[in-house]
Amino acid sequence: EVQLQASGGGLVQAGGSLRLSCATSGFTFDDYVIGWFRQAPGKEREGVSCITGSDSSIVYADSVKGRFTISSDNVKNTVYLEMNSLKPEDTAVYFCAAGYMYTSGCHPGRYHYGMGYWGKGTLVTVSS
Repeated sequence: EVQLQASGGGLVQAGGSLRLSCATSGFTFDDYVIGWFRQAPGKEREGVSCITGSDSSIVYADSVKGRFTISSDNVKNTVYLEMNSLKPEDTAVYFCAAGYMYTSGCHPGRYHYGMGYWGKGTLVTVSS
C-alpha cells in the first residue's frame, strides 16, 4: 500500500524557517516523482517543488525559488522541504504527492499530471 505522510508544519513568524518531511512507503522510491504542493484558504492548490527519485532532478515554483530547498533521502524514502525566509503568503496546508516517473510530470507553476498518490497535509502558518 502506497503511503505518504507529511509532517513538520507549525506556526512561525515571518522570516522564520520550517522543515517539512514526507515519509513514503509502498513503492520504489527511485522510480517516482515526488512533489510538494500547497493550498491556501480560498485558493487553488499549487505546486511548490518536485524532485525525481532516480536522478534528483529538481524544479521549484518561482514564488519559492531561493527560499525553499527540496531534498530526498533515498535510504529513508523521505523527501524534505526546507523553507526559509517564510512570508505570510506561504501560509497554507502543504501536501506531498507521488507519481510513477514514466507517467507523471511535475513542473510547479506550469503543470503537473499523474501524481496519483497524495498524503494528508500539514498546516504551515506564517504570522506577520
